[in-house]
Amino acid sequence: MGDTLKKLLTFLIGSIRDLAPIIAVVLFFQLVVLQQPLPNVGQLLLGVVFVLLGLTFFIHGLEQGLFPIGESMAHAFAKKGSVPWLLTFAFALGFGTTVAEPALIAVAAEAAKVAADGQLIGSSEEAMASYANGLRMSVALSVGIAILLGVLRILKGWPLQWFIIGGYILVVIMTGFAPEAIIGIAYDSGGVTTSTITVPLVTALGVGLASSIKGRNPMIDGFGLIAFASLTPMIFVMAYGMITL
Repeated sequence: MGDTLKKLLTFLIGSIRDLAPIIAVVLFFQLVVLQQPLPNVGQLLLGVVFVLLGLTFFIHGLEQGLFPIGESMAHAFAKKGSVPWLLTFAFALGFGTTVAEPALIAVAAEAAKVAADGQLIGSSEEAMASYANGLRMSVALSVGIAILLGVLRILKGWPLQWFIIGGYILVVIMTGFAPEAIIGIAYDSGGVTTSTITVPLVTALGVGLASSIKGRNPMIDGFGLIAFASLTPMIFVMAYGMITL
């Protein structure tokens, strides 16, 4: 119990240190540049406290739960030696974590509203919900395939750079043919997928898998899965736009 409290205190101090520059910037521009008082000071202070506590518990949770379970499952699959099950797990992990990503849910809902306002889709709740769900499923499917390919790359020892170069060449080509309304959403979708849920588990999977395979360097081979997860949504969302818009 004492060690846990000590770790929480350490993480809390780290969260304060990390947030301090952001708070300083906001206060400077609000009070010095805009020369306006802070609105709802009590509410803002309470919000900052919640953010600090949230970051502290989140980081502690990553260290205590998500990173260990991701690495242990990677070790177990590597020891079992079942490539089909490992690839199935990689796809399911990428798909599942992306579907649950709060940032993606918010962006998909906002994109549906904008598309309805621009008369690209119907303005009914059903039409907007269908469009938002289609975006989410497209991104989730793309991340699942990305993690599967990333795990296969670690198993085979294929160079990461050729996948990334080839993927971005495809993104540039598709940008010339995709509807303009979907291009910005597609580019943003790569960023929103790599957020609070996806990154810790996927990183732990890659590092754990590379550590378990003889001849693989966790530093060289264990990282790079997030790059796949950021790249493939752009391709899939633009393809989704070509089909639906």
